Amino acid sequence: MKKILLIAAMVLGFAVAATAQTRTMGARFGGGTVLGADFSYQHSMGADFIEANAGIDLNAVTISATGIYNFMISKPQWTSQGTWGFYAGPGASLGGILGTMHAAVVGQVGLEYFFEGFPLQLSLDVRPSVGFNFAGGPLYWSAAAGLGVRYAF
Repeated sequence: MKKILLIAAMVLGFAVAATAQTRTMGARFGGGTVLGADFSYQHSMGADFIEANAGIDLNAVTISATGIYNFMISKPQWTSQGTWGFYAGPGASLGGILGTMHAAVVGQVGLEYFFEGFPLQLSLDVRPSVGFNFAGGPLYWSAAAGLGVRYAF
């Protein structure tokens, strides 16, 4: 009987821990061009979250991977349904353009909305970056806006 209660308590504890950490998966469109898109994954860590993106930009023939740790700055109560959130955070990006590798330090500032009763998250963000090419050349900078559409689970 003790074993059954222990197993039941462990299963319940794991279920609560798994549901307490929101994860989202979907796409982020934009990145400075109309033809840019990222596969996007977010994993919450308390109030903050980690965002990982792997994307392609067909305009510049670029493939990149980006990781960002976002701090939840504010959760305003603008509507009675759904959840709004302002976030910002630092990160890094690594990618390639036709055989030339580049690395960048990135930042992100954005606004997100989680629908109530429907597992969808929408976000709008700006992602400035400063980087360099491994093949040489000057430092570059950019600031790209993006629209995220993600499924929450």
